[in-house]
Amino acid sequence: MCEISIIMTIFNAEKYLEKAISSVLGQTFKDFELILVNDGSTDRSGEICTAYAAKDSRIKAIHQKNMGVSSARNAGIENARGKYIGFVDSDDYIEDDMYELLHYNLKKEDADISICGIYDVYEGKKPQAKPEGYYVLTRDEAVKMILEAKVISVHPINKLYKRELFKNITYPDGKITEDGAVMFLLLENVTKVVADMKPKYYYYHRSNSITTSPYSEKDLDTIEAWVENEKYINTNYPNYSSIAHTRVCWAYFVVLDKIMASEKEVPKSVKKEIIYFLKNNLLFILKNEYFTKARKISMIALMIHPNVYRYLSLLESRVKKTKND
Repeated sequence: MCEISIIMTIFNAEKYLEKAISSVLGQTFKDFELILVNDGSTDRSGEICTAYAAKDSRIKAIHQKNMGVSSARNAGIENARGKYIGFVDSDDYIEDDMYELLHYNLKKEDADISICGIYDVYEGKKPQAKPEGYYVLTRDEAVKMILEAKVISVHPINKLYKRELFKNITYPDGKITEDGAVMFLLLENVTKVVADMKPKYYYYHRSNSITTSPYSEKDLDTIEAWVENEKYINTNYPNYSSIAHTRVCWAYFVVLDKIMASEKEVPKSVKKEIIYFLKNNLLFILKNEYFTKARKISMIALMIHPNVYRYLSLLESRVKKTKND
């Protein structure tokens, strides 16, 4: 038994992996185990995991065939011995006192989940973080704040969880947006959440990550996850139904942007269905306080013609890329 089990899922991350592992091993909080789950990597990631496990008794290396990040996270949870569970992605890294802060706040507030802030890291750019703040939240308050995604997101990686929260919950195998699919189920067993938004986690935005990669059919999982979340919110937190529907519209926009940028042929029925949904939500989107002015302009462009929307979408994408390069 140890205090914290830190789970790192790995797939072809040899370029970043040693930095990620070193940042965990350098933690000021010492009572932890590090579970490395190699999800069928074809580069040297598996060898790196095995080598670290051989020289540090706190490290356990698990090797499995490639089944996706959800399966890898589930494998890590199944093998965890700690009272608490945390996640670090293999291409990210953390401040040396991150788990000390998370653990201290969780104990101090007698909370079920402890959260810290995130640095967004782009190649060659200074890390960026959201404003700091300290929040002690009820379950309802945490649900609303995560739905709004202004301060806290569904990311599992900047959080420390009581292990029992995962007792009857697993990440959905073979799906992307797996974090969004389980976050509200985890919160159902929570009484209190503490969020100290001092940035301690460095989230590296790779050009070939799931969020920046070209469109594939898997991207429809994002829509599916938020449609299911909306059903859950409508049943359990009806006061937040409008915010939940905002996230569904956001998911449709995310997928449509990828389709518009895709060089591959996308089934017309998929594109048509997404455009139809957004057009049916025109007034909801234009009156919505959570959508930016730019997003509302793009919605009007979609009403004019999908090609006008495509032009604005690609233009915004190029502007963002220029800023982050």
